Amino acid sequence: MSVDESRTLVQEIEGHLLLAAAREESRTAAVRLTARLGWLTDTQRHELERRFEDEYLALARASWRRTAERAEELRQDYEGRYRALRHRLVACCVLGCALLAATGLLALAAV
Repeated sequence: MSVDESRTLVQEIEGHLLLAAAREESRTAAVRLTARLGWLTDTQRHELERRFEDEYLALARASWRRTAERAEELRQDYEGRYRALRHRLVACCVLGCALLAATGLLALAAV
């Protein structure tokens, strides 16, 4: 298994675990909500719990999507800054080498 395949597998497992945790949170929250509504029939309670779970998961997915999009924006921003800094550093190193070479040549010419 290659490194990319391993990384993909780990990301898929993380995704499944994250979704399972969100489902459990949604069920727990739905049960807490419907427990306060003692006047609901069993059918109404189950329907409300199902709808609450669906809405909770939809909100979680939207939040994850926004987080992933923002992470991508930040990654691109930092990569751009890193490239600019790297170019500046290379330019400074080349300039420094050129100055050293010129100084060396002037010193040799003076002797």
